[in-house]
Amino acid sequence: MNHKENNKRPFAMRPIRFLREVTHQAARKTLSLLSRRKRYRVLRFFAEYDPAPSPRLVLKIAETREELEACFRLLHDVYVRRGLMLRDPSGMRVTIYHALPTTTMLCAKLDDKVVGTLSLIRESAFGFPLQRIVDLTSVRVRRGNIAEASALAIHPDFQHGGTILYPLMKFLYEYSTTLFDTRHLVIAAHPRHIETYEALLFFRRLSGTVVDSYDFVNGAPAIGATLDLKHAPEILRKHYGNRPLRRNLYHYFVDMHLPNIEMPARRFYTTNDPVMTPELIDYFFNQKTNVFASLSERKKTLLQLIYDLPEFRKVLPSLPDGCSDLMVRQHRRFSVKCPGRLAAPDSKGPAIAMEVSEVSRYGFRARTRQPVAPDIWLTAVIQLGRQETSLLQVRCVQETQIEGNHRYGFQIGEPDLIWRKFVNALYDGRTQGDLDNATRFLSTSH
Repeated sequence: MNHKENNKRPFAMRPIRFLREVTHQAARKTLSLLSRRKRYRVLRFFAEYDPAPSPRLVLKIAETREELEACFRLLHDVYVRRGLMLRDPSGMRVTIYHALPTTTMLCAKLDDKVVGTLSLIRESAFGFPLQRIVDLTSVRVRRGNIAEASALAIHPDFQHGGTILYPLMKFLYEYSTTLFDTRHLVIAAHPRHIETYEALLFFRRLSGTVVDSYDFVNGAPAIGATLDLKHAPEILRKHYGNRPLRRNLYHYFVDMHLPNIEMPARRFYTTNDPVMTPELIDYFFNQKTNVFASLSERKKTLLQLIYDLPEFRKVLPSLPDGCSDLMVRQHRRFSVKCPGRLAAPDSKGPAIAMEVSEVSRYGFRARTRQPVAPDIWLTAVIQLGRQETSLLQVRCVQETQIEGNHRYGFQIGEPDLIWRKFVNALYDGRTQGDLDNATRFLSTSH
């Protein structure tokens, strides 16, 4: 086989993969001896990208069954190898978030074979994977849409050197800022990798502590981090602007045109690119995996509400009669008095003020002076305490009118960390003193 033919085989480099990994481990051990500030300088100094990637490399949205399955299989193999999941009989890592129309799966293909993948998850009724372990309040107060970058996997033959990772990150940056209407990226990274995101791309940790067991990745430790894309160009310019071309990440992410990227064509001004047809949903979530079968009744209901079309209902998990109507009432409630407001996600009109009077794990009751449309997902901002604010995706499912006031029952999509902590404190209280301590920051004035 001549040299030209060998270059066309993306997986013909396994004999040198062992040497690369040994070298990488040795370098990482040496870096660990330096202070964090010096480590970050070294990492930035050696950061280098290819200004002219091979035209055989294509970056696009995974949209066909073949592309999606290749991404799921690569993700499975990489996660199993790293101990982030147990081996699945399907040979794929497929999560409920991949079924949502607000999730986009990016892929890198070399010679038409998937060698890298990354998922962008927009907030929905299911929330974010990481919001179960990370408080996103510090991100939300800065306004702008949030998206979680998750499910990153690079084929082992390309995990070092950035041949695939840098173009995939470039695709992520351009897609997020131009089409996905995202200001804040959030990630849950393993402690071994968080410094790379901090040093090279200037992600900021959301918490100084490590979550010892993150169930979304088989109980592995994780650290939450965020990047404000609005200010990222200036930060990159400051640290990379004067570097030579191959090491100028400011030029790479902000100015450089990468012809390998194939942006999706859109007819309308939408902000996401759903690709899951009923046939694809049935194939991946019913036939090949048991993702749907393992969902709780509450999440099955949420899925039915998201895909409220007859052709999708045929492949979604079925629900007992009346399950949706009972969803708000089936949990223990606690009496509170919390100010809040409601707004449609894309509305530019004024928000509707409300006062929350009862809370439970997955719902609440509130009073408003203005009517609230039923069965529409809204954004609820609820002040649980002087410094405790919860942001939720909710829908109105009940209404009564008393003395000119509207009283509504709301169903919560996926509770955020603040809401979970608050309600758990109420559930854990065994005496009135416990409840007083849990709710001591609530206002008692009328």
